[in-house]
Amino acid sequence: MKFSVDKHEKYVVLKLEEPKFTNDNTPALKSEFVLLNTEGYRNIVLDLSAVKECNDAQDLSALLAGDRLCKAADGIFIVCCVNKSIAQIIQMSNLHQSVTFVNKLDEATDLIFMEEIEKELRGGVDKG
Repeated sequence: MKFSVDKHEKYVVLKLEEPKFTNDNTPALKSEFVLLNTEGYRNIVLDLSAVKECNDAQDLSALLAGDRLCKAADGIFIVCCVNKSIAQIIQMSNLHQSVTFVNKLDEATDLIFMEEIEKELRGGVDKG
């Protein structure tokens, strides 16, 4: 499985560099989520802009795994840049009810920073 990882202070962007989202690359993707999570990244963005095809909603189960990991670490998992055919599968499988989806990468990073600021504010209120 080909992918790129772009690590930042508050989040990491994982870009799947494959034309198809299949059950062949799903296990490796889940493993990468776990690895990033153990490295301390609680906010993960999955960029699917290079992915053009997904034939089975089961293959998208990796998204739920990423979402669970981030939520358990008090973070957020965001999927961005989904094409229309994959968006239809996501809609049919109701994944959009569990996982956060945005159209563009900058929307994902904005959402992460808003979440982080909100956590800091809540933390500040609790301490005071």
